[in-house]
Amino acid sequence: MLQLSVAPRFCETDALGHINNSVVPMWFEQAREPIFQYFVPSMKPEDWNLIIARIEVDFVAQIEFAKEVEIKTWLSKIGNSSMTISQEAWQGGKCCAKGKAAMIHFDYKKNASQPIPADIRMKLEALLIAE
Repeated sequence: MLQLSVAPRFCETDALGHINNSVVPMWFEQAREPIFQYFVPSMKPEDWNLIIARIEVDFVAQIEFAKEVEIKTWLSKIGNSSMTISQEAWQGGKCCAKGKAAMIHFDYKKNASQPIPADIRMKLEALLIAE
């Protein structure tokens, strides 16, 4: 499991005083970066070979400003050309948000999915946790 600590910023709060719901998907994306690097070590846009097919987020509890948030990331499924990345946001020992992202290994020149290479699949399998 991958983990990332995030310090909520004041600008990420909303009128109700908690972290705005549009922020959590951005935190989740940031926490997926180590997985992105398996596919695109350079992290250069011209080398990019992933595409997001779906994201979902369930908000379980409010996230507060000025208290560290721990983002937990793992894979819940690996297909031929796709993977499902599961994530949770924890604050103060409580799960505040849960999410999933379906990502596809993608060839932008052919505009088509492509199989996940064996060497990358091995790295991904180390992050696989059955739900």
